[in-house]
Amino acid sequence: MSYVVIRTGGKQYRVAPGDVVRVERLQGTVGDRITLPDVLMLGGNGDVKIGTPTLGDVKVTAEILEQGQGKKVMVFKKKRRKSYSRQRGHRQQLTTLKIVEIA
Repeated sequence: MSYVVIRTGGKQYRVAPGDVVRVERLQGTVGDRITLPDVLMLGGNGDVKIGTPTLGDVKVTAEILEQGQGKKVMVFKKKRRKSYSRQRGHRQQLTTLKIVEIA
């Protein structure tokens, strides 16, 4: 079974056909098929191809399953004895992808 390492949203993910992965928000609507061009490595079946920095001839096709948000992350700052505190929340925009094929 072959797998690839892709880069999207500043992060790297090891994926294979049929995997479901949540990445930072990508443009598109639910049901769209997109191509992920930044393939860093192709592996499986005993051989490995590593890009310099990417493999131009390998494309990954994925289907958008969901556009949503992640869990809320609370950021809290405090300085003791100075009556200073700040609280802020953040919810990251995420896209759920299903890897369809590696070509």
